[in-house]
Amino acid sequence: MDYTQERVATLHDYGDADPPAPAGRAAVVVPMTDREYGGLATERVFSELERVDPAEVVVPLRAPAERVPDFRDWLSGFDLDLTLLWCDGPRVAEQLADAGLDGARGKGRDVWLALGVAARRDFVVLHDADTETYEGRDVRKLLFPLVEGFDFSKGYYARVENDRLYGRLFRLFYEPLLAALQDAHDHRVLDFLGSFRYALAGECALTSETARGLRVQREWGLEVGTLGEAYRLAGLDGTAQVDLGRYEHDHRAVSGPTGLSAMSEGVGAGLFRAVEDAGLTVEYDTVRDRYREHADRFVRAYGADAAFNGLEYDAEGERDQTGTYAGAVRPPGEDTRLPAWEDAPLDPEVVAQAARADADDAAD
Repeated sequence: MDYTQERVATLHDYGDADPPAPAGRAAVVVPMTDREYGGLATERVFSELERVDPAEVVVPLRAPAERVPDFRDWLSGFDLDLTLLWCDGPRVAEQLADAGLDGARGKGRDVWLALGVAARRDFVVLHDADTETYEGRDVRKLLFPLVEGFDFSKGYYARVENDRLYGRLFRLFYEPLLAALQDAHDHRVLDFLGSFRYALAGECALTSETARGLRVQREWGLEVGTLGEAYRLAGLDGTAQVDLGRYEHDHRAVSGPTGLSAMSEGVGAGLFRAVEDAGLTVEYDTVRDRYREHADRFVRAYGADAAFNGLEYDAEGERDQTGTYAGAVRPPGEDTRLPAWEDAPLDPEVVAQAARADADDAAD
């Protein structure tokens, strides 16, 4: 059993941890897309949230207009104070365009829209809707550090399913890339980013003040981009990570527009943006070469871990993946992050009203 502390405070679950936490003062943000409609994992998530009874559940929805009525009817069947934000309606698009904030749409943009509304509560919890092993106590576990004086908490968990190791983008891209950066630089931001046992987890909690101060990646890279902002806003001393046990999620192919290869580009951009925000100058060619060396080391280490536990492991396939991910080791390009809500030229309540009116029109 592990009880090791990292550079950020690490809260372990030694059995069935279920700490007291003020769910009645929290908004839970659950981003959804069309693919989550009616799914068993999503049903479980919302059924568990009924038992938690948070102050509010905010669902930013990315889906075609014809699907909005089905989502609204389905979600209304749960005994929750639930706010549905349809992110793709014309009024919302007009609000963003008028504020000069139109641009790429993705999970990050949806979450940003929801944070503006959710931050009217004292605390905000963010997690995905596709977790088959989700438990309501996960919300309380994420919230607990906040009542202990931390500003940001991050969930971590094991990704072991069907006798295989998953979490490939974290294991094969993020970890060796961070090791490559640490070869070249000694900086607190790298200590911070290297402290997280599953940095790409979508589960986190933050105070409303932190939520209002967060700049958000529009698409892939939301999770690591959020860590970069947590470093800026909360720092090492204001951040904790929480053991959420063992999670089972949907899995993605490596190739394709929503595959791990495309995601690696967003993760790399988010990571390099955080590093450059902290004042580091990255030599990308050198880091790319060092990444490949570290990736081989991690493949060997995870292969040994898998064998130790009698799990299947395709070392050659994993090395092929690292070759694909090496292409994402490049400058992050133009900064298209959405601004912190405390600086945004928009009123989040007005945006919420626009989303509600769009949803009403879609239903009609």
